[in-house]
Amino acid sequence: MWITTLGDYPSAVDSSFRFTLGRRILVADGAMGTMLQKFSLSLDDFQGNEGCNEILNLTRPDVVAAVHSSYFEAGADCVETNTFGANLSALAEYGITDQIEELAETGAQIARQVADKFATSERSRFVLGSVGPGTKLPSLKQVTFAELLDAYYRQTVAMIRGGIDAVQIETCQDLLQTKAAVIAAKRAAKMAQLDLPILVNVTVETTGTMLLGTEIGAALTALEPLGIDAIGLNCATGPDEMSEHLRHLSRHTNLNIGCMPNAGLPELTADGARYPLTAAGLGDALDSYADEFGLAIVGGCCGTTPEHISQLAKQVGARTVTTREVTESNRASSLYIDVPFTQEASFLSVGERTNANGSKAFREAMLAQDWDECLRIAKNQAREGANLLDLCVDYVGRDGKADMAECAAKFATGVTLPVMLDSTEPAVLQAGLEVLAGRCVINSVNYEDGNNPDSRFCKIMPLVKEHGAAVVALTIDEEGQARSTEKKLEVAIRLISDLVDNWGMDLGDILVDCLTFPIATGQEETRGDGLATIAAIAELKRCYPRVRTILGVSNISFGLNPAARIVLNSVFLDECVKAGLDAAIVHAEKIVPVDRIPENQYQVALDLIYDRRKADYDPLARFLELFEGVKAASVRSRAAELAALPLYERLPRRIVDGEAEGLAADLDEALLEKTALEIINDDLLAGMKTVGELFGAGKMQLPFVLQSAEVMKTAVAFLEPHLDKEDASGKGTIVLATVRGDVHDIGKNLVDIILSNNGYRVINLGIKQPIQAIIEAANTHQADAIGMSGLLVKSTMIMKDNLAEIDRQGLGDNYPILLGGAALTRAFVEHDLNEMFSGQVRYAKDAFEGLALMDTVMAIKRGEKTTLPPVRTRKKIAARKAVEKSTPSPGIRSDVARNIDVPVPPFWGTRVAKGIQLAEVSRWLDYRATFRGQWGIKGLVDGPSYDELVETEAIPRLRMWLDRIASESLVDFGVVYGYFPVVSRAEDLIVLDQFGDKELTRFTFPRQQRDRKLCLADFFRDEKEAEDNGPDVIAFQLVTLGNAVANATRKLFEANAYRDYLELHGLSVQLTEALAELWHSRIRNDFGFATAETTIDSAIAKQSYRGSRYSFGYPACPNMEDRRKLVDLLKPERIGVELSEELQLHPEQSTDALIVHHPEARYFNAG
Repeated sequence: MWITTLGDYPSAVDSSFRFTLGRRILVADGAMGTMLQKFSLSLDDFQGNEGCNEILNLTRPDVVAAVHSSYFEAGADCVETNTFGANLSALAEYGITDQIEELAETGAQIARQVADKFATSERSRFVLGSVGPGTKLPSLKQVTFAELLDAYYRQTVAMIRGGIDAVQIETCQDLLQTKAAVIAAKRAAKMAQLDLPILVNVTVETTGTMLLGTEIGAALTALEPLGIDAIGLNCATGPDEMSEHLRHLSRHTNLNIGCMPNAGLPELTADGARYPLTAAGLGDALDSYADEFGLAIVGGCCGTTPEHISQLAKQVGARTVTTREVTESNRASSLYIDVPFTQEASFLSVGERTNANGSKAFREAMLAQDWDECLRIAKNQAREGANLLDLCVDYVGRDGKADMAECAAKFATGVTLPVMLDSTEPAVLQAGLEVLAGRCVINSVNYEDGNNPDSRFCKIMPLVKEHGAAVVALTIDEEGQARSTEKKLEVAIRLISDLVDNWGMDLGDILVDCLTFPIATGQEETRGDGLATIAAIAELKRCYPRVRTILGVSNISFGLNPAARIVLNSVFLDECVKAGLDAAIVHAEKIVPVDRIPENQYQVALDLIYDRRKADYDPLARFLELFEGVKAASVRSRAAELAALPLYERLPRRIVDGEAEGLAADLDEALLEKTALEIINDDLLAGMKTVGELFGAGKMQLPFVLQSAEVMKTAVAFLEPHLDKEDASGKGTIVLATVRGDVHDIGKNLVDIILSNNGYRVINLGIKQPIQAIIEAANTHQADAIGMSGLLVKSTMIMKDNLAEIDRQGLGDNYPILLGGAALTRAFVEHDLNEMFSGQVRYAKDAFEGLALMDTVMAIKRGEKTTLPPVRTRKKIAARKAVEKSTPSPGIRSDVARNIDVPVPPFWGTRVAKGIQLAEVSRWLDYRATFRGQWGIKGLVDGPSYDELVETEAIPRLRMWLDRIASESLVDFGVVYGYFPVVSRAEDLIVLDQFGDKELTRFTFPRQQRDRKLCLADFFRDEKEAEDNGPDVIAFQLVTLGNAVANATRKLFEANAYRDYLELHGLSVQLTEALAELWHSRIRNDFGFATAETTIDSAIAKQSYRGSRYSFGYPACPNMEDRRKLVDLLKPERIGVELSEELQLHPEQSTDALIVHHPEARYFNAG
């Protein structure tokens, strides 16, 4: 029986550890397991429990002590106890969980004895109690929070008895497990009456997130409020892959930061796995990070040895911790992401539809225990624009604790958004907190039953404090709900003082709800309630700028019909936000921008809110009059309209509307009167014809065209069993391919979609197709035409070569050729290519022009009197005065300014960055390029404008996609970038090694033949300038989204989910560009230019920053062969990117660039 009286504990841990932590860099030890493998240990040494290193604390304390000694001899300040696996799930693998305390205390005692042996009066040596993650993940319900909490508590108590100076919770893979370990350590320290520092290291995988998908920002948000002393990273990767996560920590927390990487990523050899990073390599990496990220504690993990630690001690040991500039913000988090309470240009939207008291749909799903439906409702709120989810399961007659445990557990892994736990019952709140890994907001506390030990306030606040939650405080006291402005402020100030002074809450984590009440009841005492709330919010924000304000907005309109509620809620919310409201609990879909509310409704709503009654005017009466008989959805639903149409009008209308619900029943009915082929030709294709006409007339958007095509595909698939073989052959056959060397297929696939859903058989060969494969497919399938596509400029030349090869084989008259792609022009195809080709070649600017051309090709084959559209010859343009061109003399520079200050980069060479957060990348998303350029959204003739469509269609779809990308892990952002010294010589740019001594490679850029005679090399110091002032600097970057998004788009195409395919593909293209923009911004920040910049929108639209980013293929650097040199320098295989023989980066959503810092560097044509 283990003794647990206070007398068994040290009177104090070594206070010098807390004193030292954060002042000078502490050097910890390296791997325990790696060192143990160097000893000849028998199975008896492990008591038959092979691999259970903790057993050695009992059987071979000499070996464990020897490892500790070797690290202290190498210069370590502290060692970790051999207790990493002395926890519930790890020891359960061996059936020895009853030995947790024994193994933990003995391990601590061994380390303590060794540390004391090496300690001197000038230098303390410290012991960190190692707490590992175990093998079970509570977020996946493999073990309960309570079980972990109990076992971690027992382990920490035992280590305290053994003499540890601090707790090191490490290799954390699940935030819920980490929270259990931290809370257990806090409880153990409190029980032992010790000030015990707690250090936490999370493990971020090569994917850039923790094992379950947690971003580093979410980890920091969840763990910092628990009261830890340090946060850092260990295990899984080497230091290179940790830089981006350390950067985030260094800029967003004042906690001490630690870094304990593996000795690189393991390499498999004939002798097994080996870790390749040398001691010098680890030393150099952490030396750089110590300065750049302000590291307070460093060490090593798997594969590191005393040699590595000795190098760290020499390079960073005893160095003063670098001071950091930190931007902190109050946030909530889920298992996956963090969400700031301050939203740019908006309010924090808390979804109210997962509340059993406010949502009938959610309540019914909960009562039926349909947890999947509850989850679906939650996901819909995320896609409608909610930032947090208010989860309330309180309902009369239900076991709230059980309901919360089930529902919150579903939300924990199924929804990316953080959760606001809404209950008056402490046990229900605790059930939610013990299954949600992120940082929650507790809704709520108040003084309804006072502030005594038995009050709800005093029962809920310990949970809030222990779990590091934020809290909603309602302006309710012993007298009831505060109605007047003065009373609201009185209660709010009392709550704030109590929460800060007695519970240690940060002002920014308190969300005060000033409450509002229905103002349309007709009762005199309610008329001023809206105004009182607005005034209270304004005054509270004036007195406490950092305190958050929140409101359940829909209370204001209780009792009105749905249409009136939407208007009053929207106007009231707008007024509250103007007064300083930070957050609102709303149904986002039922809030409309006030500029879209009719002026008369808007003004009367304002009058009602501000109680602007006159002798002859009552705004309440007028408001009720305005909405008498008005329904929220005043037009009949599309389904109802369709049902009212005759069958053979309904079928084509289904295609036009993209409405598949009820399609099967309609087709069954039609088959009673017509053949399947007649239905396709007479009815379904008529719908597709209308779709094409609407698109051509500017009355239909591309996403809806594709939605129509999906319904067409579904209909044809339904009818296929009823078609004869001859019927199924289609109207004609075309072979489609993206040409050799080009990996872009979106345009080709759109043509496939439109043609195949208009009755044609499409043989889609895919990307990078050589001409012989195209010809063979055309011959095999007896094609009626060939279509070739390409996005790259060089693809136009390959098409030209392909036409020559078709002619060479004597097939020019056999196959009309349709060409399309972003780099093509009509003039080039129908003039230049048509002149050299013996057959017919035409340009198709989009899929519908391709359809029209194919219709004509087949009409000619049927003998109809028609011809392909005539080729369009080049327009003759009146000769302009010739611009004088001259060949610049070799070595003559342009007039680019010299003597420009050259920035000093934070490091030389290259680095890898992983784990970049989606929210950070999406801030750089170019909405116009995404919506208009990629998704094809444009203002409609006689229909909604572009801006209206962005508001109603594009933004909701974007939210949906960003949510799916996050929850389904569709992107794996990776960056490799670097800084190199350079000098220029005429048109050459010479890249040097970090010492400036050796030439690594060189680029030769073309020079303009006119205007300023610019050349990219001119923007850098030449050799003479470098000799006098030192070399210049260039940055290179290569970014990627990874393979998952390309695989997902391919699956969508194969599943005939055409609209989703278009949108995900287009968004992935623009997210790649956004990542490139973000990283260019990061490089400018490294160069010290960021402070002079304005907004992200301005940076994207106007290039309002210093310097430029150039990619190979741009007019200023057109030589694609130079990409090989960039790839050789950056080695992007470290982030999963390869360069093909055709000089294309794979995965497709990858892009590279060179960064020129010169202030005059802008895009120019070197032709």
